Amino acid sequence: MTDTDLQTSTADTETDGKHPGSWSANLEADRHADDADRVVEEALDAVRATRAGSHVNLVTHGAHGHPEQYLYESLESMDRAAEIEYVERCGCGGHVTRVHVG
Repeated sequence: MTDTDLQTSTADTETDGKHPGSWSANLEADRHADDADRVVEEALDAVRATRAGSHVNLVTHGAHGHPEQYLYESLESMDRAAEIEYVERCGCGGHVTRVHVG
C-alpha cells in the first residue's frame, strides 16, 4: 500500500461509527481540492460521527476559501451542531472549524 492509498483509506473510514471523544477530520486531501460539495458532505458525516458533548475539528481545504462561505449554513442546519467556532488558518492554507456537538 502506498502513502497515498493509506491516506485515502484512513480518510474513507475516518467518519465511520462514533468517536468516543473529540477528534479532527481531515478534509483537505487532494480529492477535496476540486469538490466543495464533498467537503460539506464529509463535514456533516464527521459531525454525525461525533459523540454528544465532544467536538470535531473540521480541517478544510484552502482552495475553497473561508468555510463560512460554503460550510457554515449546512452545519447550522444540523440539530447536532451546538456551536460552530472558527479556530485558525493552517500554515498549509487550510482552515480549522470546531463544531461542538450537543
